[in-house]
Amino acid sequence: MDVILRRLAGVLAGMVTGAAALVLLALAWPARGRWAPRLVALERARLRVFLGYEPEPGGAGTGYLAARAVAGLIGGYATLAFGFVGVLFLTGAGWAVATGSATPVVLRFPGINLTTDSLTIGLACAAVLLALAGLCCWATVAAEHRLAERFLGPGVQERLRRRIAELTTTRYGIVRAVDDERRRIERDLHDGVQQRGVALAMLLGRARHSPADAPALVDQAYAESRRLLDELRSVAWRIYPTALDELGLRAALDGVAERSPVPVTVHYDLSERPAREVETALYFVAREAITNAIKHARARDILVVLGEDGKAVRVDVSDDGAGGADPSGGGLSGLARRVLALDGAFEVVSPAGGGTRVTATLPKEPACG
Repeated sequence: MDVILRRLAGVLAGMVTGAAALVLLALAWPARGRWAPRLVALERARLRVFLGYEPEPGGAGTGYLAARAVAGLIGGYATLAFGFVGVLFLTGAGWAVATGSATPVVLRFPGINLTTDSLTIGLACAAVLLALAGLCCWATVAAEHRLAERFLGPGVQERLRRRIAELTTTRYGIVRAVDDERRRIERDLHDGVQQRGVALAMLLGRARHSPADAPALVDQAYAESRRLLDELRSVAWRIYPTALDELGLRAALDGVAERSPVPVTVHYDLSERPAREVETALYFVAREAITNAIKHARARDILVVLGEDGKAVRVDVSDDGAGGADPSGGGLSGLARRVLALDGAFEVVSPAGGGTRVTATLPKEPACG
């Protein structure tokens, strides 16, 4: 009952504020910059207190005021009119019961004659009119919610629903990203480390069965073992560089730039180290973007810029390559899933022939942290 009374009070209050908004829109349009924000704030308070809708912080223009004024005025008037007349009928029926003054009423229709009394008719009309008043009240509240969602943003329940859907999607994305990373590691081990291990074993086997050629074969095995160690270090570095934990993001990206066969310039403008999860995501975004620029875009120059804006950090990786990168590709889509899982934003701009720019923006302290 408390909720019903609050909704009814909210609808009737909305009829008053709607009438005030229409008057102000008609007579004080040039001064809307002064009164419109105050009226929007009043509408926000009415939505929150009476209609159970708390929109996102932000502003709204006169379009919202005009739309909700019409809906609120029509809906409020219909609710008030049906409710008032229904209460009159209900009061009359109650008076008839109290005084015993109900009078017979004959209803004549073509071929049908009905005899009833004023009490029954009053109760029936009261029930119909009050039901119509309740229906108008419900429809007005629904219209108010839709207008508020359209102009002011989604309410708390809708935001929670979207957040749950987003978390479900990003969780699925993280599982896929982990599986993709495992496949990549397996491919690196199979195509690089394992092949060099097989070559080393074959050289040592030949040296064992050919004593005369053993010195030369041992030298080749030694060189192959050095290459195997280099390959192992490279795979371990691609999985996760120890420099990222020990020295920080700047040193890790400098290491990427040093290993790159094309010039990579790194501009680092972060006042402090971000959270570990964010730092790791920034590193992998930069490294994957650099790798793609070298392998697929045939870039001749790559620029990495790290900066911050308030509570967010941002990495931009741009190159002068062929462009045309597909954001839905395996590497870039995996980066997008990693960034989205930390409540970040990921963008790829890659016109054909115009180079590629990969941008990731993340909060310094993600909510999941």
